[in-house]
Amino acid sequence: MILQNRLWARPLSVLAGVALACATVPAASQSSVDYGKQLYRDNCAVCHGPEGKGDGPYRPYLTKDPADLTVLSRMNNGVFPVSRVYQVIDGRWEVGAHGPREMPIWGYAYVFRPPDNGLATPYEMEAVVRARILALVEYVSRLQAR
Repeated sequence: MILQNRLWARPLSVLAGVALACATVPAASQSSVDYGKQLYRDNCAVCHGPEGKGDGPYRPYLTKDPADLTVLSRMNNGVFPVSRVYQVIDGRWEVGAHGPREMPIWGYAYVFRPPDNGLATPYEMEAVVRARILALVEYVSRLQAR
């Protein structure tokens, strides 16, 4: 069956990206891999700290203290602000400490960029980037103080 409804194109692309991201993990370790936690550790913990409390090792070098990511739900009447967190990561909601959109502190890990070599990629890069962002958003939601 051919899907003619374009509304399904993006959600299916995201699902394909998540499936691709999961498929690249060796089967023996799949159950122990926490992709969102790994992304957080690699890109966020240096400023926000290992538990998200804003106490990362770079804190003394920053002009503004990093946000305490564990209180986002509390500051939003008990609801985790999924859209806002997603937009902060992908750059639509600018945070000065993250750097200008042309050079965000985490590089291009969460920005869609076509390959520079002119070759087509074997997968939908935008879907992979969205999967990364969604994994990170989900992990930050688990950091919320209970």
